[in-house]
Amino acid sequence: MSTCATASRESAESLTATAATARTWLLIEQTGPWGAQALTNSHLDPDVGRSLEAAVEGTGVRVALIRRPGRHADCNGISRHRMFLAHTAPGRSWIRTTTVSDPRAALGLDFTALGAGEHHSLWEPYIGEPLVLVCTNGKRDRCCALLGRPLAAELAAGGAEAWEVTHIGGHRFSPTLFVLPFGYAYGRVSAPLVKEAVEAARDGRITIDHCRGRSAWDRPGQAADLAVRELLGEDRADALDVVRTDTVRPEPGPANTALPGGSAVTGASSAWAVTVAHSDGRSWQVTVEQRADGAAAPASCGAPLGPPARMAVVSIDAVNRIPRRTAQAVGS
Repeated sequence: MSTCATASRESAESLTATAATARTWLLIEQTGPWGAQALTNSHLDPDVGRSLEAAVEGTGVRVALIRRPGRHADCNGISRHRMFLAHTAPGRSWIRTTTVSDPRAALGLDFTALGAGEHHSLWEPYIGEPLVLVCTNGKRDRCCALLGRPLAAELAAGGAEAWEVTHIGGHRFSPTLFVLPFGYAYGRVSAPLVKEAVEAARDGRITIDHCRGRSAWDRPGQAADLAVRELLGEDRADALDVVRTDTVRPEPGPANTALPGGSAVTGASSAWAVTVAHSDGRSWQVTVEQRADGAAAPASCGAPLGPPARMAVVSIDAVNRIPRRTAQAVGS
């Protein structure tokens, strides 16, 4: 058994609240090999990659490269590039798509509006099967190639709308992926579990098993959403919304602690009060703490062990019902 498979099975680190944070995803088809920093180290023009990285900063949009599962020769390959835009906020999830001859066309997008969920009828609506994006970038992490590529190929062979993707964080949870339009990420997955997640997405639902969180929210919000879902047994994707996050205990010192998934949250004992609203008007206040009391974990497969950091749900308290209209509108 490979070291990646062994690490995946033996790791006790929780998957909860480790999804990459992005309200909107821009996915650009680019064949050929990918480097560790794929936007500037692939057959995509590196000037375009650098410009895209600068353009999306602070907008809530994340850019990734995608390709169809299969062999990827070191050649420039295609003359047409499929592109997707996907917004993942509850009640406002959408996917738009187009095909271009030059990915440079993406530089003209209004990323501020797209990050806010406004597509202004850009491109064509995507009406196909849920998109399954499997991380396979072996230059970023060898486990993604060893475990992710066979999974992506199996899913594609089974008829899923599967793509390989460059980087979605949490490599040590390989194989890792996310499903659009709702943007829930999963880790340590098998093909049967992914097929279950896709079937659920067709029906506007999610699978909680092996779920890392919804990319629309930060780590405390991801933890709170999954905790309320488990409490209620709620699997409808748009039934819950994270409407407010308040810091209730800031960092005790200047140090920053890296969280699973690649983001950083300051302070090893920070805490948040997260309000989660249901579309039927109910709401809960979820207290979430960042803790460092678990076993040391590697930042990626094969990396040295590092300080643990996880989001722990301390309490879930029901609060006064809020008007249904408000529950649906917050965050839209």
